[in-house]
Amino acid sequence: MDNSEDSFIVRGGKPLKGQIQLSGAKNVALKVLIAALLFDSPITFKNIPRIRDINELLHLINKLGAQADFTDSNTVVVDSHGLSSDTIDLLHAAKIRASFMFFAPLLYRFGKAFIPNPGGCRLGARPIDRHISMLQAFGVKVTYNSETGFYESQLNGNSIRGTTFTFDKPTHTGTELAIMLASRADGESVIKNAAQEPEIDDLINLLNQAGAHIKRENGSVLIKGTPILHYKNDSFTIMVDRNEAPTFASFGITTRGDIMIYGIKESDIEYFATEIKNIGAGVEVLPEGIRFYYKGELKSSSITTGPHPGFMTDWQGPWAVMMTQAHGVSTIHETIFEDRFGYVSELQKLGADIEFYQPELDNPRKIYQFNIENDDNLKSLQQAIRIKGPTQLHNGVMDVKDLRAGATILIAACSAEGESVINGASIIDRGYEDIERKLQSLGAAIKRV
Repeated sequence: MDNSEDSFIVRGGKPLKGQIQLSGAKNVALKVLIAALLFDSPITFKNIPRIRDINELLHLINKLGAQADFTDSNTVVVDSHGLSSDTIDLLHAAKIRASFMFFAPLLYRFGKAFIPNPGGCRLGARPIDRHISMLQAFGVKVTYNSETGFYESQLNGNSIRGTTFTFDKPTHTGTELAIMLASRADGESVIKNAAQEPEIDDLINLLNQAGAHIKRENGSVLIKGTPILHYKNDSFTIMVDRNEAPTFASFGITTRGDIMIYGIKESDIEYFATEIKNIGAGVEVLPEGIRFYYKGELKSSSITTGPHPGFMTDWQGPWAVMMTQAHGVSTIHETIFEDRFGYVSELQKLGADIEFYQPELDNPRKIYQFNIENDDNLKSLQQAIRIKGPTQLHNGVMDVKDLRAGATILIAACSAEGESVINGASIIDRGYEDIERKLQSLGAAIKRV
């Protein structure tokens, strides 16, 4: 891919119809490739998406001295044997959030780790303090060097020690990092108030198949440390991307089209599928996947994002575009991240009638999953929007603010009449594999320039 080609031109106003095979889950691929550095033997992964975040991660792993490369279109082999550095490359780590997960293999291998402030999409504060507290519970001393921008960590003893730790609020990456650490710790660990996402279960399945002892029990994860992790099967195939399914469902319904999505199970996106039915759109669950289609006037909705099994934060942008075509006033209240409505100003360029409002809450510090420093900070938050519809969107020039916002404005451009320009295609490439090819297969008029 030519990195100079960083814009899309889209001619919208045409129903998108056809079939889509989902790619592998980005949020699984990133974690299992790092977890492979805990293993005592090479491991082959299948269904790894060819996206920019994966390419950055493979570069990081190779810079550490290990080997990780694609061997065909979606197969990656990771061999930890050459791992020789305890310091993560600053330039590439700054581009992906998952770089923080390297604490587990580096602390296990070297007893210390130097990791820069994690990158990726800047979605509010994304508090690191929960991760730091958890690392300390495992016997890790962690300090932040503001001059270098690195977190400097070292084991207090000769090994990671098993622990019992309770997250004050569920955290996806925090739970995964804790599981990785505990799988190689001395003794048993209990992670309480653990996140429940299926992507975490995929990581647990991988580690258990390699000899780990991990199980869920009453909202906690119980882990018994093991001295050996050796994957004996030919390969491990990761699950499909649950975030990609609602994105393409929204492409289909917003453009008044009909899209069959292969590889997704209703249980993976049950909340989303239920809300699709509630707004009057079509959902047909089949053994091989789910068909989403427009079948008439859409109804307004009221959505509040939440941890799994709730309405995922990654789904709310595409949902907002659909609601520009629904009759009435719809609301979306974001509780997972602050500052995740970067797409609103871009949709307004196309004529969307969206405004921010302040929801009335009895206990905002309990409802919001991010840290609220003080009441002034709370009053300044823009966490909820109202969308009035239906609105005929028109063409325009838009800029991608983050990954999911990029997918959101792509949906809007495909729905809008006329030719739109979207700048920042490479940000969308961070999480969507061959997005323009997939859209072209559905009949979209899209090209990269």
